Amino acid sequence: MTQPEAGIAAIAYAVPAREVTNEDLAREHPDWRMAVVARRTGVLSRRWCEPHETALDLAVTASAALFERVARKPEDVDAILFCTQTPDFVMPPNACLLQARLGIPSSAAALDFSLACSGFLYGLYLARGLICSGSAGTILLVTAETYSKLFSPDDRGPATLFGDGAAATLITDDRRGIGPVVLGTDGSAHAMFYVPAGGTRHPSTPETCAPVTDRFGNRRSAEQLVMHGAAVLAFVDREVVPFVRRAMAQLSVRWADLDLAVFHQASRATLELLATRLDVPADKMFSNLERVGNTVSASIPMALRDAADQGRLQSGAKVLVVGFGVGMSWGACVLTWNAT
Repeated sequence: MTQPEAGIAAIAYAVPAREVTNEDLAREHPDWRMAVVARRTGVLSRRWCEPHETALDLAVTASAALFERVARKPEDVDAILFCTQTPDFVMPPNACLLQARLGIPSSAAALDFSLACSGFLYGLYLARGLICSGSAGTILLVTAETYSKLFSPDDRGPATLFGDGAAATLITDDRRGIGPVVLGTDGSAHAMFYVPAGGTRHPSTPETCAPVTDRFGNRRSAEQLVMHGAAVLAFVDREVVPFVRRAMAQLSVRWADLDLAVFHQASRATLELLATRLDVPADKMFSNLERVGNTVSASIPMALRDAADQGRLQSGAKVLVVGFGVGMSWGACVLTWNAT
């Protein structure tokens, strides 16, 4: 019996209606020198949720758009994989809530996993394993983040960089296209990009809720995102660059074999570093940072959707996708584009 193979059938995404431009941030924080920030981040505008909106709400909208693109229905889904670090509740998982919201059969498996910028790669790894083992035939992979709920609006780094968004990816056993996924992890480096308090290790207290101002003038509490940007960029240079080289060798691909490279949309500085250090041909880099920002686990599938819509991805195209970030964690895969 031939082993099943996995491929991406379709991708759709959703972002909040609220747009926050660099001009908006400059009016609120005139000392932020937004022209300089924009050159480094590459972000001109981003979308942030309203207080009542959540990653689950965006996931429902993205999934509805997904099923409009394909000849599949929610009733066809065998498993839901929901990647988020901003779930609606501590419990239950967002995947269970999404099952009910979409009307997916109760026979479907549903689970959350907590990863950020490498989340799409880990999701492909899980989905490919489930399909190739014969455990599922149709998988809904959702990557959704609302980091605007994690960072302080008075913290220049995260506030200028991150946008909210959700991507829904349908992965099926009737298409080919998802090659082996190469992954990596270094938890010893977690403190360069994390939320220090508010969990069970350091529970919420009046002290952890109180905002403080750091030496750069950024104001945040211990229960909000801390991102050491220079350390993260050094991590990309130290770990991600050699990882991509090893992964390409392991996957037996060269730039000449690839039609496009879609890296996690971390920042312009990060993408330029990767392009330079890895000798990526300019015509094979793709970015949509300008108008949506860094959407964390949703960034790669959102970029794939935009690349296809802009004619940069044709059927049969070979695409290298690379994710990296919180954990710290990273992953890479070569996709053959057969999606609608």
